[in-house]
Amino acid sequence: MEKSIDGILLRIFISENDTFKGSCLFELIVQKAREYGMAGATVFRGIMGYCGKNQIQTSTILRLSENMPIVIEMVDTKENIQKFLPFLKEVVINGLVTTEKANIIIHPQTFK
Repeated sequence: MEKSIDGILLRIFISENDTFKGSCLFELIVQKAREYGMAGATVFRGIMGYCGKNQIQTSTILRLSENMPIVIEMVDTKENIQKFLPFLKEVVINGLVTTEKANIIIHPQTFK
């Protein structure tokens, strides 16, 4: 039988080439999320986007390997997300972090 709990969806919008102290930022965020015991994290590479007044980034043939938008998503309890936010405040310098309420449906066989 599945169980439903209240949670938070955390989204982090950065660029593919963003770094923090010489480390790839999206990789650093996922590694830290695992260290913090977060339920999971997924990184998505965008095909087009822009942030603020920055140039539009697109995956046309001539620009395929350039700096593309990245979105990292995590869903966890409010408590776990709140513990992770200070780390994000330190490392996400040119990005955006959002949270929203999420209904988490837990399937027992997933967490055996």
